[in-house]
Amino acid sequence: MSATANVKSFFNSPYFFWALLAVPSIGMISGALNGGDLERLLHPTGEFSARFMIICMIITPLKMLFPKANWIRWLARRRRYLGVAAFGYAALHTLYYVIDLGTLSAVMTDFVEAGIWTGWLAFVIFVPLAITSNDLSIRKMGPRSWKNLQRAVYVAAVATLAHWILVSHGPGGALVHFIPLAGLEAYRIWRNMTDKPTTRRARGNATAA
Repeated sequence: MSATANVKSFFNSPYFFWALLAVPSIGMISGALNGGDLERLLHPTGEFSARFMIICMIITPLKMLFPKANWIRWLARRRRYLGVAAFGYAALHTLYYVIDLGTLSAVMTDFVEAGIWTGWLAFVIFVPLAITSNDLSIRKMGPRSWKNLQRAVYVAAVATLAHWILVSHGPGGALVHFIPLAGLEAYRIWRNMTDKPTTRRARGNATAA
């Protein structure tokens, strides 16, 4: 095998992609292990969870916009990895939040606030999505049921946006991330409404592949 083929194989390896997704967590985990302020780590863990979720969600409308773009196809083949990474950072975010509060009573007291229960809602939705992000689940559930479950990510996205806005000092950071997602999703819906049924079926088959 040539050196070029070896390099290409390395970058296409799932292990490389997992390592890439894990890079932002290094500082977050080492900071916590070294006694850092967990409250200060809540924002970056939550932000990266939202970012990976958004990237995962915009792949389909981007494929509609740029059907021949190789880099989008490359990402599409790794969409489930991005979804699991979003859950991983959400789990880290939730763990730091619970440890920082310290007691179950404090967690329950906080839960009634809209900015908190929306975050819990998003996390609870992430759990089954992450657990079923594998070929075995697709075979057991069937492609249609699996896709219907995965569509719950839209509810998680709305809950994440509400959580981010309500716990932040302003909506700026959340909107910078979610406005592009909203725009691309609006484009996807418009395309689905205006395309002929045969075109939609062909594109759906291409997306599933």
